[in-house]
Amino acid sequence: MKHKLLPLSETMHYILLALREPLHGYAVMQKIEQLSNGTVILAAGTLYGAIENLKKHGWIESVGDSGRRKIYMITTEGNDVLKMEQERLQHILSLYEGSELNEEV
Repeated sequence: MKHKLLPLSETMHYILLALREPLHGYAVMQKIEQLSNGTVILAAGTLYGAIENLKKHGWIESVGDSGRRKIYMITTEGNDVLKMEQERLQHILSLYEGSELNEEV
């Protein structure tokens, strides 16, 4: 299944990874900062634009509310996309093994 959003951007990866558990938007931003060891800090506009895009493609869904906050979680299709991306990235990383570049690093 090739999709126009593939390969995923770093932001999309982090959002999908964060939403393996149900979270509201602000909690997603905090989780991404934690997952990235503080190297990725999303602005609210970036996050909510990406959430709308991911919802439109059926990769995440709203699973409830906490007051005014919507809670989101990854869907089965979103998990499938993450798995495909994981396999793609593992293949790329495997190309480094035994290469001259790896010896220089």
